[in-house]
Amino acid sequence: MPRLDRIALISDVHGNLTALEAVLADIDARGIEQIYNLGDYVGKGPRGREVVDLCRRRCAVNILGNWDDFLPDPARTYDTEGMRWWLAQLGEGQGEWLRGLPFCHDFWLSGRRVRLFHASASSVHNRVRFDHDEAEFLGMFANTPATGSGPEPVVVGYGDTHDPFYEVGTDGRTLFNTGSVGNAMEDATPVYVILEGVLGAETPASFSVQFVRVPYDVEAELAEAARLGMPELAEYTSELRHGIYRGRMHDPAGPPYHRRGG
Repeated sequence: MPRLDRIALISDVHGNLTALEAVLADIDARGIEQIYNLGDYVGKGPRGREVVDLCRRRCAVNILGNWDDFLPDPARTYDTEGMRWWLAQLGEGQGEWLRGLPFCHDFWLSGRRVRLFHASASSVHNRVRFDHDEAEFLGMFANTPATGSGPEPVVVGYGDTHDPFYEVGTDGRTLFNTGSVGNAMEDATPVYVILEGVLGAETPASFSVQFVRVPYDVEAELAEAARLGMPELAEYTSELRHGIYRGRMHDPAGPPYHRRGG
């Protein structure tokens, strides 16, 4: 039996350095050396600059997220204090680095072609939720101008919705969402994914997808956000303590996070 490789997939850290450090410590304790990041390093939380620096050091693959694309866009101006604050918190050159990240990452694992991206095969701004229809499901495996050409994947992993799930469709197509490290909803405990198989192998071998929840010091993260004077602290507190999307604070009868996104 060939030796199995393990890859940790993280996504949607959103400036929550405390959660990221806890997840990285868990990954290290498992002896996993390969870490792939599926995007959304910044926004919502107070330490986007530090998150970017740490991910650049630790992650073998870094992928573009929707916040990474629009927050540092020089063509945009913002009329909310929060957006201006998160943008100003970025370090020199980080906005350009974020916007220059690749859209997706493809590789072979145990005879399965795997594709990772942030939100969907067409755009980082096109959200596909857990309650998608069949057309949306199949579209996640298609080649598009954003993904480029080449072998179409049979396994697709993504983030964006902060809503972890695993689904298998026709012809073995496997779709999973990693959930969020720094801004998990419903269950507010950070979550990441471990892929296990033979990396680079085009012949079948053992393959698995594992979801891991990692507790961390929520109050320390909120204290740091308060110390730094981050806007929208009440909204951040709602999300980190209770997993309640900030949009529902003012509309409790509204749909949950994964139906709205952000």
